[in-house]
Amino acid sequence: MLDIGKVTEKTGVNASALRFYESKGLIKPAGRKGLRRYYTDNIIEQLSIIALGQTAGFTLDEIASFFNGKSIEIDRDMLLQKSKDIAIKIKQLQAIEAELIKVANCPNSNHFDCHNFNKLLNNSFNAPKVFNKL
Repeated sequence: MLDIGKVTEKTGVNASALRFYESKGLIKPAGRKGLRRYYTDNIIEQLSIIALGQTAGFTLDEIASFFNGKSIEIDRDMLLQKSKDIAIKIKQLQAIEAELIKVANCPNSNHFDCHNFNKLLNNSFNAPKVFNKL
């Protein structure tokens, strides 16, 4: 059993985040001693899954669906879809990176005189659609 302080120390997740995760149903304390919450040792694994899920772009509600009672069951189709979403985002970011490099290398002293800068500005509201085509 780990008290809330030890969990915070081992994971870097602050106590308010742990309480928030509890309120969202992501984690559950094993009990209390006075005002201090205690967690089972698998809390570290659960918090690692939450952190990885957030890094991958899953919502907290999606992450909550991974925790089925006492076991962890992650929908493989959901993982595959998220990997596809990430691949699209990577391509978009690479396209934006290439355009930003072009703008940075524009010889004009004023960016508004730069064709590439104006192209980037004109496409900014449609960035996901436009940068998928680049």
